[in-house]
Amino acid sequence: MDNGDDAAKAASSLNSGFAMPDVATLQRMANEFYQAMPGTQAPDFSGAIPQNTVPKQPAMPQTAAMPAEVGDVPGMQDFGLTTAPHFTLPQVPGFDVPDFTQASAMNADAPFYFLGGLGMPAMPKMPTAVPKTDNVAVKDKAPAANPPILNSKFTMPPVQDLSLDDFTRPPAGTGDAGLYFMDEAFRAAGVSLETRKAANKGGDELREAFKQAREDVDPKKQDGGVPKLNLPLAPFDVEAVRRDFPILNQRVHGKRLVWLDNGATSQKPQSVIDRISRFYETENSNIHRAAHTLAGRATDAYEAAREKTRKFLNARSAKEIVFVRGATEAINLVAKSWGRQRVGKDDEIVVTHLEHHANIVPWQMLCQAVGAKLKVAPVDDRGQVILSAYEQLMGPRTKLVAFTQVSNALGTVTPAAQMVEIAHRFGAKVLIDGAQSIQHMRTDVQALDCDWYVFSGHKVFAPTGIGVLFGKQEVLEAAPPWQGGGNMIADVTFDRTIYQPAPGRFEAGTGSIADAVGLGAAIDYLDSIGMENIARYEHELMDYLLKGLRTLPIRILGNPEERAGVVSFVSSSMRSEDIGVALDKDGIAVRAGHHCAQPILRRFGVESSVRPSIALYNTCEDIDALIASLRRILNIR
Repeated sequence: MDNGDDAAKAASSLNSGFAMPDVATLQRMANEFYQAMPGTQAPDFSGAIPQNTVPKQPAMPQTAAMPAEVGDVPGMQDFGLTTAPHFTLPQVPGFDVPDFTQASAMNADAPFYFLGGLGMPAMPKMPTAVPKTDNVAVKDKAPAANPPILNSKFTMPPVQDLSLDDFTRPPAGTGDAGLYFMDEAFRAAGVSLETRKAANKGGDELREAFKQAREDVDPKKQDGGVPKLNLPLAPFDVEAVRRDFPILNQRVHGKRLVWLDNGATSQKPQSVIDRISRFYETENSNIHRAAHTLAGRATDAYEAAREKTRKFLNARSAKEIVFVRGATEAINLVAKSWGRQRVGKDDEIVVTHLEHHANIVPWQMLCQAVGAKLKVAPVDDRGQVILSAYEQLMGPRTKLVAFTQVSNALGTVTPAAQMVEIAHRFGAKVLIDGAQSIQHMRTDVQALDCDWYVFSGHKVFAPTGIGVLFGKQEVLEAAPPWQGGGNMIADVTFDRTIYQPAPGRFEAGTGSIADAVGLGAAIDYLDSIGMENIARYEHELMDYLLKGLRTLPIRILGNPEERAGVVSFVSSSMRSEDIGVALDKDGIAVRAGHHCAQPILRRFGVESSVRPSIALYNTCEDIDALIASLRRILNIR
C-alpha cells in the first residue's frame, strides 16, 4: 500500500488492526526501564527518537531466563549490542505484548517476533528500538505511525527485507544473533534439541532444520489432514510479501498493476527467479547420466526439488513424486497408463459437475477407447457436491473417481477426505485435482488417503512447464509407462526393455530440469511463510472481496460453505468479456470467459463469467481498486 492511511484502512477492513502505544508512552517506558537498572543513568527519551540511532545500552549478561543450551550458539554469551533495530510490525489481529512474551522464557517481544518471523519470507522494516518494560500491556492504544519495538535483551542493525536466507548468510554486524533467535523460538515451541543443534550450524543445515522443526512439533492432525503445529507463526505482512514479487511494481495503461488472475497463473517471487538463473549460470547439465561435476550438481538440485515436493505434500517417499509438465499431463498420464490397464468395458469412472476440462476430457477419451461409462456427481445451487447423490453413483463397476479439491470456476472447496473415503469403500481408486488448492491450503496426501494427487507448478509461484503427480508407491509400481525413451529404462535390447521403477519409468526423456529446481525454490518460499499463515490471510481477503462484490448489481455464481481462491460473477447489463477488457484499462487483470469449465457454468445458466482470483500478495487495496473500477464500468452512482 502506498501510505500509512491506506494500510490502516485496509487493516481495518480485514478486522486485523493491531495496537501499539504512542511515542510519548514509549518514551516514558524507556525512561522507567533505565531508571530501574542498578548503576545506570537513564538516557533522555523526551525528544524525537532519530532513525538508526539508540542510546548505548549496557552489556546484558546471560541470565537463567535464557535457554540452557545457548552455549551451543557461538558468540551468544553477551548481548551488549548497540545498533538499533529498524522495523515496523505488520497489522496483527488482537495483538498484545503478552502474546509474544508468554511463550518465551526470554520475556521480550522483539526477539520473539524475530523468532516467529522466521515463518515469513521477508522481514519488514524497523524504526528505532527502545528498551522494554516487562509486563506492560499495550492493547487498545492508538498505533504510532512507525511503532518502535520494546526490547531490552538485544538489538540488531537495520536490515531491510530480512529473510531466512539472511540467517544462513548473516548480514555484517549481526554475528550469531539470528541463530540465537531461532534457537529460542524452537526451544519455546518444543522442537527437539537435535534439530536445534543442526540449526545452530547455519547454512543449508539451518534451512533444513527449520523445515524439520515443523515436523518435530506436535504431529497431531487437524480436520482435513492439516498438520497441527505449535511452532510460532509470524504475523502475515502482505507488504513484505509484495516486495518479493518484482512484476507487481509495473504499471499497465498508466495504472498500478492489480493482478487478480491468479487462478490462471501466479506471479513468481525473486527467490524463484534467482534460483532458476543460478541453475543456468552454475549448474546447467542433463541429469542422471554423467560423472562430471555439473551433472552431479544438476542431478542433486533436481532430486532435492523432488524431496521438497514430497515434504510439502507429506508423501511417504520421494518415489511417489513424478515430475510432469503440469496437472493436465499428470491426469493424462494416469488415464493412459493405469486407466488403459485397469478400466474395461462397462466399468465406470465418476467425476463431478465442478471439474476443469482437464479432469473431464482424458476420462472421456478413456471411456470411448475401452467402452467404459462416465458418471457425473451433481452440485446444488450453492455450488457444492451433493454427497448423497455422489455416493449413489458408486457401485461394483466403479473403478476410478476423479474430482477437484477447489473449483477453478466457483472456488468451492470440496469435502475431499470424505469423498475419498466413500470411493474407497466401493473399491475405487481416487485422483484429486489440486491445481486450484495447492497454493491456498496445507495439503497432506496421507491424511487425504488419495491414490493420486496432481498440481501445476505455475499455479504455486513456480515456473510454467513443471507439474507434479503424486501417486501411492504401490499404485505407481503397478502401472505401465505411458511414454518410451531415455531415462525411464534400466536396460534395452531389440527384443525387450526393462523399465526403471517409479518415478523414473514415468519420466521419459529430458525433463524440465531448471523448472523443477524453480518449483523447489517456490516450495521453500511458501514454507518460509507458512501455509497456515497464507490460508488465514486469504480467508479474510476473500471475505473482503465478497463483501465488496455484494454491493454491486451483479450475480455471484454459487455460495459454497467454504470458498478458496476464486469467485465468479456475471452482469445482466454487460458481457463478461467486455468487463474484462474495461478492467484491464484500469490496470486490473482478471479472467473473463468459460475458464475451461463450461459444464459448471452451464449448470448456473451462463456461458462465461468474470473471475477475479486472489493470492498471498493481494491486498485490500487491490480489492478496493477492483470494486471502484466495476462501479465506474457498470455506471453505478
